[in-house]
Amino acid sequence: MSKSLIHDPAGGMDRLLEIMARLRDPETGCPWDIEQSWETIAPYTIEEAYEVADAIDRQAWGELEGELGDLLLQVVYFAQMGSEEGRFTFDRIARTIGDKMVARHPHVFGAESRDKSAEQQTRDWEKVKAAERAAKGEARVLDGVALGLPALLRALKLQKRAARVGFDWSHSTDVIDKLREEAEELARAAASGDHDAVEDEMGDMLFVLANLARHLGVDPEQALRRTNEKFTRRFNAVEDALRSEGRAPAEATLEEMDALWNEAKRQESR
Repeated sequence: MSKSLIHDPAGGMDRLLEIMARLRDPETGCPWDIEQSWETIAPYTIEEAYEVADAIDRQAWGELEGELGDLLLQVVYFAQMGSEEGRFTFDRIARTIGDKMVARHPHVFGAESRDKSAEQQTRDWEKVKAAERAAKGEARVLDGVALGLPALLRALKLQKRAARVGFDWSHSTDVIDKLREEAEELARAAASGDHDAVEDEMGDMLFVLANLARHLGVDPEQALRRTNEKFTRRFNAVEDALRSEGRAPAEATLEEMDALWNEAKRQESR
């Protein structure tokens, strides 16, 4: 291992790969890094991806560089473990994604015409991906939609796959009607006191809500993040107002907090 490369700020990708190899060295590496496995690192990968998305949502460009570095480190971590087990290397990962991008963009890197709409290019992209799934033995329409995705995102992907073969509502009004139906079924399940039934009906309702968002051209994950931020902002305003009176939220009544909430809402609409 090259110590000079490890301490060279201009070492780039080679430096990062060398650092990870050193951290995982069974004799001289970091005990924590040596103990890590595919399963223990995977949750960090998901967390880092969300932190990248969060920095972008907040337009925190000063933070984004560091968050992207944290995400890149996850790939380097997996590449090192893959190399140790003789499965693959970082170079093979880079080559595989490079080959995939070239194959999926024949209108840029091949002989196909570039004179097509973004919509047509999306359809062509889906055809190529369908062929790739078939080559891997994934013959069913819903094959290959990762189980590890967040449930809301996976619901959206499942619905998009089904829609490609015509299994979809024609109009958003049909989805709204279905949402009303699911709300009634959820109310009946709640009244019954059957927890399993409530969970089942709640899942159905969330699934239809994701479908409605798709029909309305809304990213449900982004919509919920936006509402989470709005809730946080308004509740913080409630808390600040109470603190100015020397009180905490737990010392206020629901009616008092509701009035402060409505005031925060009015302030935002000005």
